[in-house]
Amino acid sequence: MLSHVKERARIGAFATLVSALALSACATTGSAGDTGKADMMDGKDKAFAATAAGEPVFPSTYKPFPNIATALKGATIYDGKGGTIENGVVFMAGGKIVAVGGPDTPIPADIAVFDGTGKFVTPGIIDIHSHLGDYPSPGVEAHSDGNEATSPTTPEVWAEHSVWPQDPGFSRALANGGITSLQILPGSANLMGGRSVTLKNIPARTVQGMKFPGAPYGFKMACGENPKRVYGGRGRAPSTRMGNFAVNRETWLGAIDYANDDKAKRDLGKETLVGVLKGDILVHNHCYRADEMALVMDMAKEMGYKVSAFHHAVEAYKIGDLLKENDVCSAIWADWYGFKMESYDGIMENAAFLQREGACVVIHSDDQDDIQRLNQEAAKAQKAGLRLGINIPDAAVIQWITYNAAKAMGIEDMTGSLEVGKMADVVLWNGNPLSVYSRPEKVWVDGALMYDALNPKTRPVSDFELGQPGEGDVK
Repeated sequence: MLSHVKERARIGAFATLVSALALSACATTGSAGDTGKADMMDGKDKAFAATAAGEPVFPSTYKPFPNIATALKGATIYDGKGGTIENGVVFMAGGKIVAVGGPDTPIPADIAVFDGTGKFVTPGIIDIHSHLGDYPSPGVEAHSDGNEATSPTTPEVWAEHSVWPQDPGFSRALANGGITSLQILPGSANLMGGRSVTLKNIPARTVQGMKFPGAPYGFKMACGENPKRVYGGRGRAPSTRMGNFAVNRETWLGAIDYANDDKAKRDLGKETLVGVLKGDILVHNHCYRADEMALVMDMAKEMGYKVSAFHHAVEAYKIGDLLKENDVCSAIWADWYGFKMESYDGIMENAAFLQREGACVVIHSDDQDDIQRLNQEAAKAQKAGLRLGINIPDAAVIQWITYNAAKAMGIEDMTGSLEVGKMADVVLWNGNPLSVYSRPEKVWVDGALMYDALNPKTRPVSDFELGQPGEGDVK
């Protein structure tokens, strides 16, 4: 029976991919016979036809802020991929990295040049696990929009539809943590919590104005205590870990059937699941225990999808070899553990053991305060390894909060490292970023100077932080 189910999943996933390619071809080429019919459609029908043909809904309207050609020289550069350049130069123009190199790197005349002597330059810091906007400040019940805890599986919901762009946490993450990009995830009450969204950390009136252009969607899943606690307490399935897996597998099989039924009624949840099976949407799975992570990877193989990253993953150190073999990143804290049973075996050396195995390490926040100091969290994890005799270079540690995060989010070709042609997401630190005494001095997003510690006027301030006018202010 098991082999039959596996074969069914494989066939379904293959058929899904073929269908997707056919749909893409229809969307881009069309036919002469279709043209006349489209011309006869009224406005409503045309809009529906465009969406059905695969064009994006809720599209990104992000536009970089104005920028000028800028060079940083004389600083120590951590390039985000494990490389170090002493007394280096970073040149950016047109919102892109134009050159990265040593002190002899040419700098055009008549551009803005900042002296980085004694300072450090890194790519913009990326938080792979945030709930800013969905659980904004102040943290009141009216702002609690991260968990659609009405069913164990809610793949139909999208985190972006809860994001409040005025959350003051965004500007604090930029100024205090050098955060230039971040992934907003639904919460972990459900086995399938819905789609995540990747944002550029800039002020905007709408979430579409913050959406990272070209970033794939993520899909939040959760295993372990949270789903069984939330739903088992209501006398509903799942109430056990075996119930978690049973509900997951049935839901995936339903999505495979949907993908192979060209007459099926449109289903928003199954559309998301089919996107995962096609590889267009990346799975981010909240999971603590090593045994469960291993089971999830087996389930992913059975159903034909891939886990991009396990989040929290406090026991990842126990299966570093399996995670490397399956090319799955571990998005972890430096030292949070023991706050519930499934986190009991967390250790501070988690990141160091994973690094030693050659597995992908990401340091994440899952917190409105920790997002402002991911650099310090990474340093704590590095220090824990050093106490055990695992010496991880600073440049490799910076990779945990830049390139590795970008890789797991599917945006590594655009950001996450200081490479020619990539987005000019750059942080100039006033000291070594792995020191508790250092903080961002300047932060650029797509080459635009969005924060300057020496010029308070450059810090974005949300409408919420501006407050209400007093009676005496009304003219």
